[in-house]
Amino acid sequence: MIGFIFGETEFPKYIYKRIKNKKKYFIVDFTKKKFFKKDKNSFSISIGQFGKILSLFKKKNCKKVLFAGKVQKPNFSKIKLDFKGLYYMPRIIRKSKLGDAALLKEIIKIFNNEKIRTISSTAFTPELNLSRGNYSKYKPNNKDKVDINIALKILKKTNQQSHIQAAVSRNKKVFLEKKDGTKQIFKRIKKIKNINNGILVKFPKLKQDSRIDLPTVGLDTFKQCKVVGLKGIVLKHKKNIFLDKKKCISFANKNKMFILVK
Repeated sequence: MIGFIFGETEFPKYIYKRIKNKKKYFIVDFTKKKFFKKDKNSFSISIGQFGKILSLFKKKNCKKVLFAGKVQKPNFSKIKLDFKGLYYMPRIIRKSKLGDAALLKEIIKIFNNEKIRTISSTAFTPELNLSRGNYSKYKPNNKDKVDINIALKILKKTNQQSHIQAAVSRNKKVFLEKKDGTKQIFKRIKKIKNINNGILVKFPKLKQDSRIDLPTVGLDTFKQCKVVGLKGIVLKHKKNIFLDKKKCISFANKNKMFILVK
């Protein structure tokens, strides 16, 4: 038996297709729209109800948990707390002020204290990790490589506890991901008429726990890059989640974009 804690993004849906009818499991559904509510093994529980969550794990005799998708930081002043929630919440609130990564690491520590082991988010989908190499017909040119190096230098200087996993670099100017996610970067970028340049780098945070919250890209990411005229996407070796691989590669080739894993 394994417990899944599913948040936002398409990644949990991909895992769900893989494990339903094949594994003994249950789901703690943290999605806003309760995407998994039709599954009889799905439970909608507030993040403040740690007692209820932990009781569910013990009732199911479950010793393993897998996190997938973005767990939104709640409005702590409005959530209802049970006894365990009251006990753990001060720690969670304190860590949440440091950033999303710190919040997730604290939740993992709590599960560990309760003898529940966190496993890799790609345990059932190892094919979603790309290894080092170029995956498209097109490769970055010298100007693209300058943009890549600038983005990587900026990302290395970011707070390791923060939410930042993405940067767009174009003409020596860098746009960093904010709390509202990668999609919002594109709203701050205007396409230069008839010129395609710039790149998107999606790298894990410094000292990130590789079991959780890996940078994710999919077909929508490539379409958004195309709209603003970016030339390619750069990921880190075995530290990524790559959805819709065939469709993404086909789209990149058709639109003369590159996919590089460093």
